[in-house]
Amino acid sequence: MVWLLTDSKPGHRNQLKGLGNRLRVLTGASTYWVDASAMKIPLWRAVLGSPPHMQESLPRPDLVVAAGSGTHRLLLALRKLRGSRSLVIMKPAFPLSLVSGALIPAHDRVHPGPRVLLTEGVLNTITPLARITEKREALLLIGGPSPHFDWDDDVVLGQISHLIGHYPDWRWTISTSRRTPEPMQERLDEMAGLRITVVHPDETHEDWLSHQLSASRAVWVTPDSMSMVCEAATSGVPTGLFELPARSGSRVVEGVERLVRSGYVAQWTDHASVMAGRADHDRSLWEANRAARWVIENGLLAKNQKTSQRLHKGNQP
Repeated sequence: MVWLLTDSKPGHRNQLKGLGNRLRVLTGASTYWVDASAMKIPLWRAVLGSPPHMQESLPRPDLVVAAGSGTHRLLLALRKLRGSRSLVIMKPAFPLSLVSGALIPAHDRVHPGPRVLLTEGVLNTITPLARITEKREALLLIGGPSPHFDWDDDVVLGQISHLIGHYPDWRWTISTSRRTPEPMQERLDEMAGLRITVVHPDETHEDWLSHQLSASRAVWVTPDSMSMVCEAATSGVPTGLFELPARSGSRVVEGVERLVRSGYVAQWTDHASVMAGRADHDRSLWEANRAARWVIENGLLAKNQKTSQRLHKGNQP
């Protein structure tokens, strides 16, 4: 049994779900969501590792996983539960020696160690596609202002218009986010037509992105959202980044640049390669699966016989 401690923030929940899905497939474990934001944990419980009174009907966990600072007090309070291990996703403010393991993006500049797996970017729920469609369909994922890049509506719109103008026989799906400025959204809506579909965030559902990626031959992403970039790259669909000025000192910028250097995503200057379906790497980016295997191999979640056979054969279901 795996408890997933959530603060209900979509990005954190997505990371937990991605890892939970892979642990379920690889070990047969069940997952149980615990809303940490609904529980008031006093500091002394976190310091002493004293579990709060939980519902007696809750199944005892073998592994407790948390993502988001709002879950950390509960995670630390539960860390001494008999027979269970504790795992934190992303760099915490507390010493890593207090938990059994940690999954931390490499751009967070933490030294690797026996308790730490450094990941490329952030975990997500996307599964790499076995086959990329031959249809000339492209997906554009548009974010908005962030602390990491200097956002400019005109710059992004110019790059979008360049792509659509240079590839007149392609169909385009443009998906915006809750951070997309309203004037930008209005200008994109004006572009909608026979070849161009514009999708607002309230028109999507939980599995919309994975379905759309599977129907796409190329995907372009604004670099302001690490989660969007990682989701696109994980799918295996040739992925390019729109160009925006990066702000110095940003760890998100550093993480995006790592993905570019590894060949998982391409820069705007390489747009011809993305549209031609060429990639500069031979290995796929599937960090949720790599993290789940690390959890198993490091004894944080017990293997059953079926799991041992899968891992031995190297299967990646």
